[in-house]
Amino acid sequence: MRRAALPEVDSKALMAVIAVAQYRSFIAAAASLELSQPAMTRLIKRVENELGVRLFVRTTRQVTVTEAGMEFAALAQRMLNDLKIGVAHLRSMSDEVKGQVVVSSVFSLADAILPSLTADFGKQFPGIELHLREGLQAAVREEVRSGLADFGIGYIGDAAETFATEVLCTDGFYVVMPRNHRLAGRRSVALPAVGTVPLVSFPPESLTRQVVDQAAMGVGVTLKYVMTTNRLSTLQCLVRNRVGLAIVPQRERPAEDDSTLASCRLIGRGLVRKIGTIRLQERELSPAAERFFGVVRRWIRAPA
Repeated sequence: MRRAALPEVDSKALMAVIAVAQYRSFIAAAASLELSQPAMTRLIKRVENELGVRLFVRTTRQVTVTEAGMEFAALAQRMLNDLKIGVAHLRSMSDEVKGQVVVSSVFSLADAILPSLTADFGKQFPGIELHLREGLQAAVREEVRSGLADFGIGYIGDAAETFATEVLCTDGFYVVMPRNHRLAGRRSVALPAVGTVPLVSFPPESLTRQVVDQAAMGVGVTLKYVMTTNRLSTLQCLVRNRVGLAIVPQRERPAEDDSTLASCRLIGRGLVRKIGTIRLQERELSPAAERFFGVVRRWIRAPA
């Protein structure tokens, strides 16, 4: 096996990288691990030599973490967490599935997952520690690519060859409004009808916003955005307070029995998104991650 593919880095060296990245100081990092400063310097230098990249830029006044350093520090933290949990599992040698699962999800889907899915899973597998990271689609793909997340949940489009993606369902889009709004009660509405009203939305770089904007451009409609937010719950709050209407994917529309909000389907060409899972092709999931992966697949495939 090539040396570059498998560097010789032990747990002490991983802890050293994490400490320097955290404290931005070799002196403070060395003190936190009860090492001398020269020993800390040698550890970091050995890791950099093994990786063939510079993790930290050192001057007489400060320590700056490079982009490679930030990525490797995150990977080191994950490796140590996995090792800690794995050792605890080996020592217990019980039949209970244990481990840590890190899932990266786009903000809007995370809002849908958190209330019930993770709670039910935690009751079924109390030995599995779940970590849900939320971000925009680009952040989800980067966290899967870097190995920080076991797998991602998001929108499936053009993917690099390093990813294994699985489309599990497709969503349309809905207009969300106060229950007494003039559009409430309609089964559907076309894009030109919402081109004249104020809108609140997810950020311009979100896939939801990009899909909607592209569809609007296709029919010559300019949408009037007045405010943006990352969170679905905040978006709904803005609609309740009449800041503007919102356009959201089907799975993120308010419940039919919501006393304050209503929704109707938005009609237009191209108003569809594919939802699925994102994994690294060459990375096998742990038993714990496999179980949660199966639960997520069944949840996404369930009718919205």
